[in-house]
Amino acid sequence: MIQQTPQQQIAELEQQLAEMQTQLMQAQKMSSVGALSSSITHEFNNILTTVINYAKMGLRHKDAKIKEKSFNKILSAGQRAAKITTGMLSYARNNGDQKENIEMVGLVNSVLSLIEKDLQMNRVRLETNFDSQPFAEVNANQIQQVLLNLIVNGRQAMDGGGTLTIGVGTNEKDGFAEISVRDTGSGIPKDKLPKIFDSFFSTKTADSQGQGGTGLGLSLCNDIIEDHKGRIRVESTIGKGTMFTLKFPLVAEPKKATITRRASAGTQMMPKAG
Repeated sequence: MIQQTPQQQIAELEQQLAEMQTQLMQAQKMSSVGALSSSITHEFNNILTTVINYAKMGLRHKDAKIKEKSFNKILSAGQRAAKITTGMLSYARNNGDQKENIEMVGLVNSVLSLIEKDLQMNRVRLETNFDSQPFAEVNANQIQQVLLNLIVNGRQAMDGGGTLTIGVGTNEKDGFAEISVRDTGSGIPKDKLPKIFDSFFSTKTADSQGQGGTGLGLSLCNDIIEDHKGRIRVESTIGKGTMFTLKFPLVAEPKKATITRRASAGTQMMPKAG
């Protein structure tokens, strides 16, 4: 048996650590998918009900306007289903460490397509504020994971409902693309704020779906943002809520965007579920 030098042992341990971090990140991702499975299943059931009912209406009536309305409703439901499926496939795909120049509004919308129903079911009002459409060089899959984690955290902090605001903007002065996630939840105690990115530190217990409480989510988020040469900032006030801000170095818009623009600048609101 060949004796390894200390340098070789260190290199082997570093490789094992990197592999374990990748596995942990993938496990955290699949855990997030599990948290959304109930709401996504519910949404697909609603879509199928819409398709079936309007198909019956179209077959039953001979009036051209009623048939056209039925076809439009079926088309709209099909497009909604395709949007959710595309978002799920994009999120579940493991594309390693590859980074591309990606438009941030489209990236955010790819996550919102997965989480909208979950927010509705938990009586959380969603607001979006897209001041600009900046580009950054990111691993889309990893940033989707960070956003989903922050959004689920925000939803969990608003037991009984509240408002979640997602913002995208450009800080031209500092050269950053910015994404913010703000909730109106319980807030984080001031003495705990410096520790929230530490591994295995958590301010909460797992919810009814088994999500949260491990202390790994924010630690992984911090690692991902640092790997992108970005920054993650948090502001919180007890009883008023918390805001996380993600910052990524700006890049020029490529000739062909990786994620196309799917939302215009402005504010989009989703009413509370009835």
